[in-house]
Amino acid sequence: MSNVHVAVKDHVATVTMNRTPVNAIGLDMRQELIRVFDAMPDRDDVRAVVLTGAGKFFSAGADIKERTRLTGEPGEYNVLNRLAREMFYAVLECPKPVVAAVNGTALGAGMALALCCDILVASEDAVFGMPEIDVGLAGGVKYLQRHFTPSKARRLLLTGQRIPAAELYRLGVLEACVSPEKVMDEAMAIAHAIASKSPLSIRMLKDSFNMVENLSLRDGYRLEQNVTRAMSKTADAQEAQRAFVEKRKPVFTGT
Repeated sequence: MSNVHVAVKDHVATVTMNRTPVNAIGLDMRQELIRVFDAMPDRDDVRAVVLTGAGKFFSAGADIKERTRLTGEPGEYNVLNRLAREMFYAVLECPKPVVAAVNGTALGAGMALALCCDILVASEDAVFGMPEIDVGLAGGVKYLQRHFTPSKARRLLLTGQRIPAAELYRLGVLEACVSPEKVMDEAMAIAHAIASKSPLSIRMLKDSFNMVENLSLRDGYRLEQNVTRAMSKTADAQEAQRAFVEKRKPVFTGT
């Protein structure tokens, strides 16, 4: 892969978008991100993922220059849209929790990609925005609705407003807003904390987050109770309970 690099250490995969100068998301990067995240469920060496960008940009968004080269061939735009959707879904539905380490500017599809992650950490000098309106396109309404009030989501999309990381932290969208040199350390600390838990329990819990999002309170909590019941019967859950009683660190096997 030429646009996405993957490194795994201590059960944490670091996925780095690396397409200079601004990590614009083109056809190849979409395909590579899908390939990387589709592989995560089958990797026993990975329990958590950190997604970041190389250089000073997390991602400046979709490659607009690539769009201007579309020929109008039948089905061409549908293929592009399908790949865009599947890229977001690959991250959103990844059973291994994904921590976004937003090291710099995150615009358009770059911001939406960060919002698909489970936990967001950003540099103090990072800037977010949905500037699609400025190039005659529409942004990710649904992804913003998951994190922002209706008024703020509309302002971001209708005006192309740029918003600093500190403001997103104030709004509760970011879990942490730290100095640039500490972004990866903070994201890795969270990822390692996740990786220290039962991988099977984490996977079941991540699945429940995705499944209950569009359910009613009653149906959602019922589903969660069923997940908890299934989780309690795993060997990892029994090991965790024994370790708690015996005041020791549990040893998880993922079963």
